[in-house]
Order: sequence, then C-alpha cells, then structure tokens
Amino acid sequence: MAVHLEDYAELLESLPDACRHALQDEWVEATKILSARGLDNYLKGAGVLDRLGRGTDLVQNWISAAPLVAREVGEDSLPELAQTALGFASRTSGAVIELLLSSAPIAAKRLADGTLFGNYLQFLNHLIGQAPRGMRPMLDNLDTLLGQLTLGGLRRWALWGAHAHRTDYAAQIEYFNLASKDSQAMLQKERKGTLFVDVQRRINMYLRALWARDFFMRPTSGDFETREGYRPFIEGYFLHLPDAFDDVAGINGVALYRAAAAHCAAHLVETTAPLSAEHLNALQRALIGIIEDARVETLTIRRFPGLKQLWAQCHTATPEWRGSAGDYFNRLARALLDERYLDPDPWIARGRALFAEAHDRLSSNQVSWDIGVTLAHEFKDKHLPYHPRTDLLNAPYRDDNRYLWEFEEFDHEAAMAAGYDTPRQVRRQVGLMEMVNHIDSELAGDDAQEIWVLGTELFPYEDGGKSYNELEGREPVSNPFHYAEWDYQIQLERPAWVTVVEKRPKPGSLVLIDEIAARHRRLIAQMKFLLDAMQPQGVTRLRKLEDGDEIDLNAAIASTIDLRMGLQPDPRTMMRSMRKIRDISIMVLLDLSESTNESVTGQDYTVLDLTREAAVLLADAIYKVGDPFAIHGFCSDGRHDVEYYRFKDFSQPYNDVAKARLAGMSGKLSTRMGAAVRHATQDFRQQRSARKLLLVITDGEPADVDVRDPQYLRYDTRKAVEEAKRQGITTYCMTLDPRADQYVSRIFGARNYMVVDQVARLPEKLPLLYAGLTR
Repeated sequence: MAVHLEDYAELLESLPDACRHALQDEWVEATKILSARGLDNYLKGAGVLDRLGRGTDLVQNWISAAPLVAREVGEDSLPELAQTALGFASRTSGAVIELLLSSAPIAAKRLADGTLFGNYLQFLNHLIGQAPRGMRPMLDNLDTLLGQLTLGGLRRWALWGAHAHRTDYAAQIEYFNLASKDSQAMLQKERKGTLFVDVQRRINMYLRALWARDFFMRPTSGDFETREGYRPFIEGYFLHLPDAFDDVAGINGVALYRAAAAHCAAHLVETTAPLSAEHLNALQRALIGIIEDARVETLTIRRFPGLKQLWAQCHTATPEWRGSAGDYFNRLARALLDERYLDPDPWIARGRALFAEAHDRLSSNQVSWDIGVTLAHEFKDKHLPYHPRTDLLNAPYRDDNRYLWEFEEFDHEAAMAAGYDTPRQVRRQVGLMEMVNHIDSELAGDDAQEIWVLGTELFPYEDGGKSYNELEGREPVSNPFHYAEWDYQIQLERPAWVTVVEKRPKPGSLVLIDEIAARHRRLIAQMKFLLDAMQPQGVTRLRKLEDGDEIDLNAAIASTIDLRMGLQPDPRTMMRSMRKIRDISIMVLLDLSESTNESVTGQDYTVLDLTREAAVLLADAIYKVGDPFAIHGFCSDGRHDVEYYRFKDFSQPYNDVAKARLAGMSGKLSTRMGAAVRHATQDFRQQRSARKLLLVITDGEPADVDVRDPQYLRYDTRKAVEEAKRQGITTYCMTLDPRADQYVSRIFGARNYMVVDQVARLPEKLPLLYAGLTR
C-alpha cells in the first residue's frame, strides 16, 4: 500500500516552510527505506516534535536523521527515538534534543542492532537524570566514544563520571568533553580490543568466500552490565556474536571473530536436523554438544583445512586440568580437534576412540547423540559433580549450542531467507460488499501485503452450513509476550527469558454447563442467601451515634422523654448515611497442565472436570454479586512456549460464549506458573478497582520440561507473586496437591493459600472461599 506525501496535507500545512521543504527533499529517499507504517510514524514524529515549539532545527534534524536510523537498525526504532526526544523536552534544552537526533544515526551505525539501539536510548534516559550537564559534550563526542567502547563500556564510563563529579559541574563538563585525565583513564580502562561493527563487513566477506552464501550476523551486548561477554549463539538462523572481543592468549580479536563466525556457520551448514532433548539430563546434553561441535568442525576442516589451525589455537586445556567436570570437558574438546594433543586420561582416550570409529558416519548428527550418551554414562565413574552454569568450555569462539536443541521445526526456506526483511502486512476492516466485490485474491497466503478483515463470518455461496473460517481457517495466535524470570542461584532476573503466547480457547457443548448447574442445584440454593448479603446495598443509615451528620429524630425524641421523666438520657442522638459499595475485581487463573487429566482417586471423573465445575459455580456466584471478573488458564512446554487462554475477560459478559469456552477447556503440557502470573498481573493492571484478587487454582507445584531443579520455578513464582503485590494485587492459591504444605506457603504467603484435602469438594469450597475473601 503506497503512502503519498499529499495524503498528509493537513500535517504539511501545520509545519513551517523550512521543515516542509526539508521533508519534500527527503521524501524520495525515505520511501526507499521505510514501509507504509514507517512513513506514517516518520511524518507523525515530525508533527509531534514541531508542536514542542523548540524551533525548526529540531524538526529538520528528525527529518534528516530518522531514515538513516531506520536504514541501520530498522524502522521499529523510530517511535522509541521520538518518545525519547519528547521525554527530554521537560528535562533539558532544545539544543540537547537536536544533538540527540543528529547523533542518532552515528549510534545506530555503530551499534548495528535494534535491541542495542533501544538499550542506548534507555541509557540516555538514565544519564540525563544523573548528569544533565554532561549530556551535550558526550553527544558531541559520540563518534569518538562508540569508536572505542561497546555500549556497556560507554555506560560504565558515563556513570563513573556522573557519580564522581555529581556536584562539581565544571569538572563534569570537562569529563564528558574528554578533556580531563580521569576521562581518558576511564576510557582506556573500558576500551575493548576489537569491536564487532569494525569487522562485520570483513567477517561477512570471509564467510561468503568459504561457503559461497550469505550468513547474517548481529551483535549482542554481553557486557552491558559487566565486563563479561555473552558466548556466541545462533537464533532465528542469525549468528549472534559479542559486540567486542578482547585479545586472548595472544590471539587478536579479528581472529576470534573469524573463529566464532566460522564455527557458527559450520553449525548452520552441517546441522540439517534437530536433536531431541527428550529424557536427557544436563550432563548428557553438555557432552552431546561437545561431540556435535567436534563433528561439524571435522566436516568443515575436510573442506577447508586451514580452519583447523584457527580453531586449535583457541584451546589451551592440558592434562593438569582435572579439578572439575569442566576441566575434563575442555580436555576432551581439544583432544577431538587436535590429534597432536596427548592426554593420558582413559575417559579422554575413550572419547577419541569412539569419535574415530564414527569417521565415516559423521554426516548424521545421531553420531553425536550416541557418543555423548555413552561418555556421560562413563563419566559418572569419576564421581565429579557437574554444574551447568560453571562447567563451561573455555574456548571463546564456541557457541552455547542452543541451535542444536531449541528449534522444533527445521525450516530450510526460513534459513535461506533469514535477514531479508519483507514488508509488514496491513490489516483493514471492510464491509461485506467491499469484501465480495473488490477482493484481489481470496486464496492469498501469508505473504499477502494487505489482509481484509470482515466483522462477521463469511459463508460460501453453496449451502454447506459452515463458514470459510471453519472450512479453511487456522487458529489465531497473539504476538509473543516476553517476561523476565528469576534465577535464585545467581539472584538475578534473566531478562526476556520466557515467552507467553495467547491462544483462542476452543468452545465446547453448553449441555455440559447445564449438567453442572443441575448437579449442584442444592449448593446453588444454599449459597443464594450468602450471595444476596454480599450484594451492595446502596445508601444505609448508621443510627445511635454520638457524632454524626444529622439528628436521628427517633433517638432525639426518646432522649427528650427520658430527660423530662428525670432519667439519664441516651447521648447517641445522631446518625450518618453511608454508601456501601463493592469495588473489587477478581481474576481466576486455572492450571491446565497434563496432570489435570488424571482421575480423582476412587472416582470416574478427572481433576479437570472438577476444575471446570468449580470455575462454572464460581463464575455464576461472582456474576450474581456483580463484581467484574475474568477467568484465564495456562499451560507450558518449555520457556519459549507458555500458552495462555482467556475464557472470559473483564470486558466480556458472562454469556453462552464464555460458558462454551469453559466447557471446552482441556489439560496438556506443564505448569510454568511464574510466567502466567506475570502475564495475568500485566492484564490486571488495566483494571481500576480499589481491591484486586488473583485466585490461582492448581493441582501441583510449578514445573516444566526444560527445568530439572524443583526449586527454580518455585522461587520464580514467589518472585512473580511479590511483583503482583507491589502492583496492589492480592494473590491467593487454592491447591489440590496434598503435599503442597511443603512449598505453597513460601510462594504465596502463610495466609494466602488453601489446600483442598478432599478434591471432590473443590466445587463447593471455591465459591465459599470467594465469599470469604471479598467480604
């Protein structure tokens, strides 16, 4: 869908002449870089900055800088850049905002990644509160600074100067202007050996010369908070390399980049199918990864023998390394790569022998599985503990092997097309006649540039009784939501570690809901009076008060009579009118893991059936009281796939649609509870209620397929509950696990849980619990 400058005539008329001419001059180049959505953001950003009233230079800087930023890091960074400039408006002068915009292309080019550019803008937001007078000289010298420092180094250099010269403004300006000795000393301290952005083009050409194809690389800021860099990794068929490499043991940074890039490229070329992690422990996965590294390197060395020397110089393990499992792993990795390395250890020799026997079968990565599992079994004889977070390979070029395990469907076309951005799809709401008469192609695929959406379902001309959605539609999936996860062992949050995807629940039969109501007719009748008492009564009068808003005539007359009869009058002759209202929102979060499909002991129904009955009765009770409520559910299949279902939202009525969704709920997968609680908390924040109650119903402890430590997800869920409490949300857990006393109080608090010993009484207890918690 083309965007023409004339379509924004109203916005153009509001701009000064100089800005309008600048926009017309830049428009042709901008249309080559930006999509329709990006052009819209580009023009709106110019209009918003003009309304700041800080002069035309500010707007002209945006007009010239925004396309350059988009070309380097993508157009999705433009709204964040505009938002940062607007945020600066109340904190600094227009000249600094102009510098922010004019230097943004330099930062974008040096950082070369949208995520890093976003981190850079966040850093500026933080720095302007710490050292506002240092912002202008720093932006003046940004090209010099980013030419020598990574983003993490720039952040540490700037914050050191802000703290050291907090009250001495002259020294602060001198520091950020690179004119003081302290500034030069810190710059030298934080300076890294080789920056990724300086060698990216050379490494690209190096890989293309080897494999005659393109590989797409991105920097990752491993030292944003510390001086330690991330290990290289492969994700989405992109090679993610550290944004800087220091020289290591006489090996310069360029050689390390070549080694790391060639190793990752070898994985992409030689790994044509995933390895299943089913039933493997951490030790087995680590050793399979080492064998797989050796396999892809051996196959690559057969084609390019010179790479052997490049990789071998990075391995420094010796037979004296025997203190930990990681030492033996490093010795094994060197032994498999370098036949000249001598190692007397029998386990190392065994690994060499098994790998040599598979010399003719290295085309299949099943070899890595077989040898890795065998070596893991024999390694137990050494009686050394294995710690996944510390027993790592020391060779700095080796990746973390997530590519070997974490993708589920190997898509060769996606691998070849990675890095070639396609235009973003546009969705339009249209009417029935426009859909029927003007649609270009009703069979367009996922590559369609424009998708038309009809407000109601469309049925074929033939009388088939089913809509096109039912015949050919696919289940809609939301955009992914990324949340941090708490790692209790390192006492830090892993940012954007878990991915939550919302899926549409499948409807079931309403007959099932009617049967539940009929089965519990007596319980519903018993609760009628309790629910009636909970409903808000409007304005009520509190009588017999000594201090009130108005006179209680009946009490005043009685006191007067007592006074005339010579009796002591009652002084409580006032009353007050009070408005009794309920201002509470309730969200019910259901655990829909595979364990809910198990039958209740001695009964012919499952835990899921009881959960459904309890949810229906609770929903009916809340609906009668009138409190806003939502019912959601969740399950998980590893940290990358936490499925979230909305059976009823706060804004939706409790009608047949919501009841059908409750009837269709099913149990599957695992229970990553912390991510679900965070997602529910994020949704709950939109509710404007004085009290907010999150009611979690589960049949077991938090667990998932990719977590072996039972304490890990317990601590993460506890952290999520604490975060919800800081948002004003009370979290209460009703668990069906008879062993829950061992952990549930530490997660939710000593008074915020209930263990249902008799599972069959869940439908009865849940509405009563709601009544008790919301009185």
